Amino acid sequence: MALRPRRGAVALLGGLLLALTAAPFPATAAAPAAAPSADGSGMVMVLDSSGSMAADDGSGSTRIASARKAVGTVVDALPAGYPVGLRVYGADKSKGCDDTRLAQPVSPLGRAGLKRAVAGVRPKGDTPIRLSLHKAAQDLPAAGGGATGKRTILLISDGEDNCQAPPPCKVAAQLAASGVDLHIDAVGFQVAGKARAQLECLAEAGNGRYYDAPAAASLARQLQRAGQLSVASYRLKGRRLHGAAARGGAPSMGLGQYLDSIGPNEERYYAVGLDAVSTADFSATVAPQSGATVGLLDTVRTRIDYGTDSTCESATGMFGQTERATPLTSAVSRVPSQNGYGPCDKAGRHWLVVERRSAKGSDAARWPIELTFHVEHPLKNGVTPAQSEPEYGAGGKDATLPTTAPQDTTGGTGFNDARALRPGVWRDKVLPAQTLWYKVRVGWGQQLRYDVEFANEPTVKGHSSTTTYGGTQVYTPSRTPVGSGTGRFDPQVPYDGRLTALSMGTVPVA
Repeated sequence: MALRPRRGAVALLGGLLLALTAAPFPATAAAPAAAPSADGSGMVMVLDSSGSMAADDGSGSTRIASARKAVGTVVDALPAGYPVGLRVYGADKSKGCDDTRLAQPVSPLGRAGLKRAVAGVRPKGDTPIRLSLHKAAQDLPAAGGGATGKRTILLISDGEDNCQAPPPCKVAAQLAASGVDLHIDAVGFQVAGKARAQLECLAEAGNGRYYDAPAAASLARQLQRAGQLSVASYRLKGRRLHGAAARGGAPSMGLGQYLDSIGPNEERYYAVGLDAVSTADFSATVAPQSGATVGLLDTVRTRIDYGTDSTCESATGMFGQTERATPLTSAVSRVPSQNGYGPCDKAGRHWLVVERRSAKGSDAARWPIELTFHVEHPLKNGVTPAQSEPEYGAGGKDATLPTTAPQDTTGGTGFNDARALRPGVWRDKVLPAQTLWYKVRVGWGQQLRYDVEFANEPTVKGHSSTTTYGGTQVYTPSRTPVGSGTGRFDPQVPYDGRLTALSMGTVPVA
C-alpha cells in the first residue's frame, strides 16, 4: 500500500498513524535503511560563499552564518549512510570565475565532517554557478547494477551568476538531459528580481524544484524539505530497456522488471510473446520529481496490442489533482477467456504500450518508468480455484482495528523497498508531496483493512485557507491498483493541518 499525501499548506513534517489489520506474518519493523551507494543515489550541496554572503541577513547575523546552521539542520535530518557531499564557490579568492572546490567528497553521510567543512567557509569572491553545476554533476556517483537511485545537486545561493556565458539555466538543462536520475534543486536565500528568476529557471530546467527562503528563519526549513524529498524519492530497480516509438523496432521484453523513460505525450512500445492459456500481468510506474507540476487529467495508460492495429486490454492511471506529482501506476492484464475466443487469446506476438498524456503547462521533463511483466500459469487439472467474494463482509468500514500503542516505522520510497508491516498500530512522518510505501502479507480468503490518521500540524502562518489532500492506495502483487474502485472507501481526504483520517480496505483475496 502507498500513502500519498499531496502538496499544500503544511510546512512541517506531518504525523501519520496507521491502524492495520490483516493476516499475521513474521516481519519486524526496523530502523530506516540507508540507500546503498551502489544504486547511484547521492546528493551534493553547492553552497554560495561569495562576498554577498557576508551581508546581514536581517536577524542580527550574517547570511553565511545562517547557511551554516541550515546545512547542519539538513545533515542531522538525513538518514545514516546516505551519500552526501559539499561543494563551495567564491570561498577562496576575492575575484575569479574558477573559484569552486569540493569541500567534502560525496560519501556515506559523515555529519561531523560536513559540519566542519561548512564551518570553515569564509565568503570572499564571485558567483560561478555555471561552473559549479558542471563540477557538482561530476562529484556525484555513477549508477551501477540494475537499480537507479536519484542524484541531486542542491544549490543554495543568495544571488545570480556573475561569470561568463552560457547561463546556468542552459547548463542545468544540458546536465538534466544526460540522465533522468539527475535533478537540480535550488534554494534562493533572500533573492528577488533577476537572481530569483535565474534560480527558478535552472531548477525547472534541471528537472528539480525551486524553494524560496526570504528570511533566515525559513532557510533551514526549506533546505530540510528539499534534502529529505530528494532522499525519499522513488527508488527504481530493473534492467535497462529502450522502448520504441511504434510497433516496428519494439524491443523484446521477457519476464522481469525493466527501466525506461517517457516524455510528455509520448508512447513507448515493447514486444512480448504470450501463450494461449496463461494470464499475463503488466505494470508501468512513472516516478516524476517529487512535487512536479501536473494537470488534473494528466494520465499514464497501459494497453495490450495485437494483430496489425488492434487493442484488447487497457487501463489508465490518472493524477486526478493539481497539487503536484506523486508516483503513478497503471497496470493491465491479459486473462484468457474460458471459451478461447477472446481477442487476446491467441498465442504469439503482442505489444505492451505505455502512453503518457500531459496538459499544457505540466512538467516537461522525461520521467523514469519502471515496467514489470509476470505470468500466472493455469491451475493444474483437478485444482479448484478460490471463489471470489465481491463483498467486504467483516472487512468493511465497521471492522475492528487494533488500538495498541503506536510503534515507530519508516515507509519505503516505492514498490522495491516498501516497509513490511504486521497487524498493529504504526506511526510515521510525511512531507508535502511525499509518498510512503508499506507492504502487508494477505493470504487466500483474507482481506486487508486499515485506517490512516493525519495528525495536527502547524501551518506556515498558523492557519491557512488552502485545502490539501491526504491519500492512500492499495496495490496487488502485480501492482494493479485496488480498493478505491468499489465506492465503499474514499482514497483521499481534505487536510488543512487539523486532525483528519481516512479508511481503506479490500475484498478477500481469490
